[in-house]
Amino acid sequence: MTDEAPHTPEEEPVAPEDQPVAPEDEPVTSRDEAGEPSGEEDPANEEEAFRDKEEASSDEPEASGEDYLAMAQRVQADFENYRKRAAREAAAAGERAKSGLIRELLPVVDNLERALASAEEGEQHLAQGVRLVHSELIAVLERNGIQQFDPSGEKFDPTEHEALSVRDEGEVGLVLDVVEKGYRSNGSVLRPARVVVSG
Repeated sequence: MTDEAPHTPEEEPVAPEDQPVAPEDEPVTSRDEAGEPSGEEDPANEEEAFRDKEEASSDEPEASGEDYLAMAQRVQADFENYRKRAAREAAAAGERAKSGLIRELLPVVDNLERALASAEEGEQHLAQGVRLVHSELIAVLERNGIQQFDPSGEKFDPTEHEALSVRDEGEVGLVLDVVEKGYRSNGSVLRPARVVVSG
């Protein structure tokens, strides 16, 4: 048997007492030095922060009751203007649609009038039926604000009359014959009268 030497732990080197310890080797002794929050706030700092927040909020202008009332009145006025504009646009669209339909009907009225003008003695029973249809159509137009006008013998007016031809007869500028009667819608000319003018 051999005698084994007893195991002894290695001794750690000890720094000499006169050698300074490196800063990173110094132990951290408090939370402040470690840069960690302490979990406790200074009451003086909290009170100062609250006071600063109150002063900042007091500097902002507050809306008064008069401001809210003025805002509500502006919104109401804007809505009223929009409602009126929408009503005007709807009325104008309706007038355009009605005018287009009436323009389509006017040639039918013209043809009925031509048929009545060319009816002979033996065709009066037919002319009576045509006359009834013509009267009903004219009544429908009048109920929708359409007026028929016949400018025979009047002075020629280019805003209401359309000259189809000129005939050297009588006073210059008079309407001699009406080929197609004119129509007005609410005071404005829907279709000018087509006429023969003296020249």
